[in-house]
Amino acid sequence: MSKIKKEHTTMPKTTWVGEVVSDKMHKTVVVSVVRVYKHPLFGKVLKAVKKYKVHDPLTQAKVGDIVEFFEGKPVSKSKFMYLSKVVKKADSELSAKSIEEQV
Repeated sequence: MSKIKKEHTTMPKTTWVGEVVSDKMHKTVVVSVVRVYKHPLFGKVLKAVKKYKVHDPLTQAKVGDIVEFFEGKPVSKSKFMYLSKVVKKADSELSAKSIEEQV
């Protein structure tokens, strides 16, 4: 009898895409993820927003950036997501203009 060794395969990690709403913490950004779904009984289209604290060790994400992140080992009590990549950088001129218009 020969023993066949099975390779251990892992499930692909689920990734989320969201917008950075805060980067004031050290090596951490707060990312807002919007989920749109249809209510199962009433059929109304609903929008759910959830905020995640994402570990950003290189501090490359800034407010307004669109980022991709995934779930991993907990870093702290409320931080268990890791930054994968910055999908789109925020336009600093537009955000500066919108702040001036609000004032």
